[in-house]
Amino acid sequence: MLDKLEVIEKRYNDITNALSKQEILSQPQEVHKLSKEQAEIETIVQKIREYRRILKELEEAEEMAKGAEVELKELAQEELNLLKEKRPLIEEELKIMLLPKDPRDDRNVIIEIRAGTGGEEAALFGASLFRMYSKYAETKKWKIEIIDINGTGLGGIKEVIANITGKGAYSRLKYESGVHRVQRVPVTEASGRIHTSAATVAVLPEAEEVDIKVDEKDLRIDTFCASGPGGQGVNTTYSAVRITHIPTGIVVQCQDERSQIKNREKAMKVLRSRLLEEEMDRKERERALDRKTQVGTGDRSERIRTYNYPQNRVTDHRIGLTLHKLDQILEGHLDEFIDQLFAHFQAERLKEI
Repeated sequence: MLDKLEVIEKRYNDITNALSKQEILSQPQEVHKLSKEQAEIETIVQKIREYRRILKELEEAEEMAKGAEVELKELAQEELNLLKEKRPLIEEELKIMLLPKDPRDDRNVIIEIRAGTGGEEAALFGASLFRMYSKYAETKKWKIEIIDINGTGLGGIKEVIANITGKGAYSRLKYESGVHRVQRVPVTEASGRIHTSAATVAVLPEAEEVDIKVDEKDLRIDTFCASGPGGQGVNTTYSAVRITHIPTGIVVQCQDERSQIKNREKAMKVLRSRLLEEEMDRKERERALDRKTQVGTGDRSERIRTYNYPQNRVTDHRIGLTLHKLDQILEGHLDEFIDQLFAHFQAERLKEI
């Protein structure tokens, strides 16, 4: 590990030196490339330097504990004990930082939310989840664009598919895939009994054309009149597009745009992302068979989180984390969950390696 850390720190210092030279500064593209690389490794370099400082302080405390007077020896021993506790924690953090980065982390996201068991109450919960992720996207300055939505008369959402565009969108949202369960008293419930309903969330990394090649002969494309808001023209032109991928049976549609061409582009984006997800799932199943043990992956079939309204409580079942701030979480304050999920799954990857 120390060899790897030295290589990273040397590279950081080399970049810093390069960015101080006039011949590099006169090349905007090179400056951008080097600055991006430097920013990517800056956090681990700071941790490396903290680790070196602790090693140095450990050495000094050990020396002091050996030869100092009684009072100083006691202080040195206390310091030594504290540093000995810190050292393995930082080493663990560094190991996690050295894990290979998921190449999809910087991708944009296709997010799909569908109402599950619970009828209208599930649809209303689906709408709450979509609002929560939209608010979270706002805090990150990401752009969210609806591709397809199927609402209900009471303001619920049976299904919504949206594109979230922004730096690190997939890295922050990828662990949100799964079954989200809600416990609350429905507005329509006269007796005041708590009901349980659910919605599923799927987070797909947006696929690029180079990831998935789709043959035109494998597609059936249907056009139809869009329904829903959009003015008089919305129901009179065949602008909505439905694409069926014949080999897999995957069907996607988009009717959000007035232009048939734009709707087709958006639908193809979703189709490629779903095909990429299928390929990722197949590879993960193969890896799981090879390992003989299934690591939790945030699969959509798993119940991952419960939102309890009467107790203002949210529990993530994968990491056993409960927060009594449901109201804040529904306003998009998701970072506390996401940070701990990221740390948990990175630690799982480390065990696997």
